[in-house]
Amino acid sequence: MTSARLPRLVIVGRPNVGKSTLLNRLIGRREAIVEQKPGVTRDRKEVEAEWLGRPFMVVDTGGWLAAGSELDAKVSRQSEAAMESADVVMFVADATTGITQEDEQMARMMRGVSAPIILAANKVDEEQHEILIWDLVRLGLGQPIPVSAMHGRGVGDLLEHIFDLFEQAGVAVVPADVDDDSDASDDADQEERVFSIAIVGRPNVGKSTLFNKMIGAERSVVHDMPGTTRDTIDTVVDTDHGPLRFLDTAGMRRRSRIDEDTEYYSVMRALKAVDKADVAILVIDAVEGVTQQDQRLAERVDAAGCPIVVVFNKAELLNTEEKLDLTTQTQRRLSFLPNVVTHRISALSGRGVHKIVPSLATAIGAYQTRIPTQKVNTLVRNAQQAHPAPGGARILYATQGATDPPTFTLFSNRDLHDSYLRYIERSIRDAFDLGTVPIKLRVRRRSG
Repeated sequence: MTSARLPRLVIVGRPNVGKSTLLNRLIGRREAIVEQKPGVTRDRKEVEAEWLGRPFMVVDTGGWLAAGSELDAKVSRQSEAAMESADVVMFVADATTGITQEDEQMARMMRGVSAPIILAANKVDEEQHEILIWDLVRLGLGQPIPVSAMHGRGVGDLLEHIFDLFEQAGVAVVPADVDDDSDASDDADQEERVFSIAIVGRPNVGKSTLFNKMIGAERSVVHDMPGTTRDTIDTVVDTDHGPLRFLDTAGMRRRSRIDEDTEYYSVMRALKAVDKADVAILVIDAVEGVTQQDQRLAERVDAAGCPIVVVFNKAELLNTEEKLDLTTQTQRRLSFLPNVVTHRISALSGRGVHKIVPSLATAIGAYQTRIPTQKVNTLVRNAQQAHPAPGGARILYATQGATDPPTFTLFSNRDLHDSYLRYIERSIRDAFDLGTVPIKLRVRRRSG
């Protein structure tokens, strides 16, 4: 794919007109959470898409409202901010309900937008409903394009119009399989890998505030109501340790306490982000301490095979005694995380946040560690001499078979007891300074 900046399509409109459904239809997969009630999408979500071999970026936004709660105002500001960076803006209206007061107010606001605007008349599910679109002409945003996000009707015509406007706006639209030059494929092979950092935790512990502080922009909607983030939002940040992709996830609660379909899918997306992440930041409310749910989340992340950096947010509210108690809780309830790195921060003020990225870089370095076979065998031999395996079992040979995380294969003459494998794991971790990185051991029986 070309290294040029991808054209940006920003989807806007009032709540519940089908913006997220249309995004899913444009990219050809279920990426945004969709539910038949307003307010499900609250943050900006950027997704790379492709049409006829030509890549572009689609930005989904929350519903714009002229008035409402503080949270509504923040969501609306996110929509307005997204339009400032758009190459083309797509205003989505519901053809079946006609023009609402909210539509009129937003249309007036959008007349100051510099990017070309497409008016998509959604929910035109059948040909006889196309007559409904002409009422939308009164918005003054050009001729409406009939489309059914639910059934896919008219999406091809809509995409064709979008790409016409990309070209009119002078945005380069290059087919995904066309190289800028003959060395492009070589450059792609040498392109620096971008590691993913998932920010996870219970609802309302400050994940989105930390996310915004770390990327240096108000990207996720932050509010003191639990469950504000419904989807997984990500962005790549250039750091002194190279580019890092930060993913802000929805708050995760016990399954028995999940009583909404939307929240269920949010949790599923968060867990999916954890499974794909290279490192996870577990955010814990320092005032509440390490709860049972925090412990379960840490276990879930650890099981995914990625290292964890624990961040205690709101630490500025603790006194000396409470800080000591927090240390005790960490040692007792997170003891299964070997050599866990912890930071006490204030996501709101930014205090202590600068220490997190170096810890992430250290964890990533350990995640990629490859140890020469000779050193692995020397370590295992010394460990066996210090503490022989029970029952006459013996490791004959050892090698590291993979990284991300470090994975070792042990060839033994007999089965090795779980407790002895834990001993070998600790020996490897301490000898090669692998910190909190999970280590995988595979045992193969061989005579000898």
